[in-house]
Amino acid sequence: MVYFVQGVLGLARLAVSFYLKDDLHLDPAETAVITGLSSLPWLVKPLYGFISDSVPLFGYRRRSYLVLSGLLGAFSWSLMAGFVDSKYSAAFCILLGSLSVAFSDVVVDSMVVERARGESQSVSGSLQSLCWGSSAFGGIVSSYFSGSLVESYGVRFVFGVTALLPLITSAVAVLVNEQRVVRPASGQKENITLLSPGFLQTSKQNMIQLWGAIKQPNVFLPTLFIFLWQATPHSDSAMFYFTTNKLGFTPEFLGRVKLVTSIASLLGVGLYNGFLKTVPLRKIFLVTTIFGTGLGMTQVILVSGFNRQLGISDEWFAIGDSLILTVLAQASFMPVLVLAARLCPEGMEATLFATLMSISNGGSVLGGLMGAGLTQAFGITRDSFGNLSTLIILCNLSSLLPLPLLGLLPRDSPDTLTKDDADVEMKSN
Repeated sequence: MVYFVQGVLGLARLAVSFYLKDDLHLDPAETAVITGLSSLPWLVKPLYGFISDSVPLFGYRRRSYLVLSGLLGAFSWSLMAGFVDSKYSAAFCILLGSLSVAFSDVVVDSMVVERARGESQSVSGSLQSLCWGSSAFGGIVSSYFSGSLVESYGVRFVFGVTALLPLITSAVAVLVNEQRVVRPASGQKENITLLSPGFLQTSKQNMIQLWGAIKQPNVFLPTLFIFLWQATPHSDSAMFYFTTNKLGFTPEFLGRVKLVTSIASLLGVGLYNGFLKTVPLRKIFLVTTIFGTGLGMTQVILVSGFNRQLGISDEWFAIGDSLILTVLAQASFMPVLVLAARLCPEGMEATLFATLMSISNGGSVLGGLMGAGLTQAFGITRDSFGNLSTLIILCNLSSLLPLPLLGLLPRDSPDTLTKDDADVEMKSN
């Protein structure tokens, strides 16, 4: 249910974009900055793991934090539904909502790891498939309605509906079968707090151990490549403004596009699992990046209107373009997850995997902020799109920049994975 909620919270994503554009009248660059900053809570996921493991809340390490995460998410979206009226308050509430999802994600991930420990590969794989499938199902369910609800009832209504969804996390948390942490004997400190010497000392030891693992060349160099590969600028915000303000795409139609891209992401995972798992990582990154750059240029056709000369409407071209690009993007991102899983040494799998994903997310945030800077530099606003084609071309060409660093990746191919590593790979999927 927690994974399902994570997927279905995508209901508000389109509403947020329209709210920032139409209600707050922000330019594409400002929207891109707020979107990038909303990902900041995902950069420190290992910290949430340290807190959950070391500081029991009301006697529980998992249940209490899930309840708290759900309440925080409901609070943030309630504020969006009724009180937010500036870009700063909106950015703060979106940040709180992101923190709620990120913290609950770490907690429920740790529960899955604990449940799967000692089980057979088939049982573990089935558990991971259930979790991942629940999130994907939630994303597909929310995709279409994310647009139609905005068009029919407005963004505030969608925020209000979204505020109810995190409460599901809080409600199901009471069903978690967790042993209550036994209080220490009398005369000893009863509770560990975030500022207690015990927690600080444990966190310091964990950080030293984590840094010791990351600084190894066989981990650090591939991690550097992942960061740089993710840290290339993109033009998503500018394209959203162009398709809505210039081409007149409605929220309902964009909801259909989101539905197509949600299904396309599943196809991308299927493409990887079916045909690319045994291909060396270097070759996958090389081929998918080159193809992605070429296909990404097709957005210039939409901006120039050349598709209409070919007899293809803007709507159909946008759907087809989104479908192809999403399949390729998902297929090219899967090796990042698998590589991160393979880099984790025994005994530090969960913490180091979360750290590597945080570094990857950091690259994405940096790429988004650079995209916002380029959007501003090219003078692209909510009504002016004269340099949008140049921005698209530059952003796509920039994705080729990390390719000379492919030598940082390990040479062996994914088919050298051990049986134990396959469980980690399934988790990453």
